Amino acid sequence: MLLENKTILIMGIRNKWSIAYGIAKSAYENGAKLLFTYMGEENKEKIEALISEFKGSKAYVLDAASEDEVVKEVFTKIKEENGKIDGLVHAIAHANTEDLHNDFIYTSKEGYSHAVDVSSYSFVLVARMAKELDMLNENASLVTLTYHGSTKVLDGYNVMGVAKAALEASVRYLAENLGKEGMRVNAVSAGPIKTLSAKGIKDFSSVLTVVEEKSPLHRNVTTEQVGNVSTFLLSNMSDAITGQVIYADSGYNIMGV
Repeated sequence: MLLENKTILIMGIRNKWSIAYGIAKSAYENGAKLLFTYMGEENKEKIEALISEFKGSKAYVLDAASEDEVVKEVFTKIKEENGKIDGLVHAIAHANTEDLHNDFIYTSKEGYSHAVDVSSYSFVLVARMAKELDMLNENASLVTLTYHGSTKVLDGYNVMGVAKAALEASVRYLAENLGKEGMRVNAVSAGPIKTLSAKGIKDFSSVLTVVEEKSPLHRNVTTEQVGNVSTFLLSNMSDAITGQVIYADSGYNIMGV
């Protein structure tokens, strides 16, 4: 098993249809002990029921847009209760609905800042906090989630494309910083999947159709497949890979039309 005796923190789990859940399932089946963060104390019962199949797992409340001290407090508690971690998965992103539905040029300053703060800066923040608190084991691996809209204009993705572009640049800079200590940082660019977040994208079903028609494999991807790619990146099997955006999209990104 690729993650036997490893402890993995997955940030941003929401439901069984989320990519974070697919990653959790793959990591657990590969021997990992799982820890989770989720948003909103009111979701406690739902999240605890969701992760109950992952024996020995624990979940902690943490808002992705929290101030530094809040993240520090939660991470300190996680370390005190579980020891150091071997991997961290950042599955957190959000943009205001109006900024996805309107033309990009009408993005508000607040909406722009919000999308970049939650979807990109939060990864920088948690990486820094984990390092400063000596929370990461030697050879730890950090993984975040991005999307093709970071490099191509996709109708309805708008400010999230900007936020994901910032996230991918952050991956490269974090990889250089943490590489000095033998730690790795990568991103998985998943193909479109019917998640709760995807419902905010205009005409999302048409995106699925195009990927099925145009990608080399002529099929959409599943959360389980993205989970398997993430497990590989969290494992020692990928210990020569850092600062990369790994596409798990049935090859759609290579196509010119």
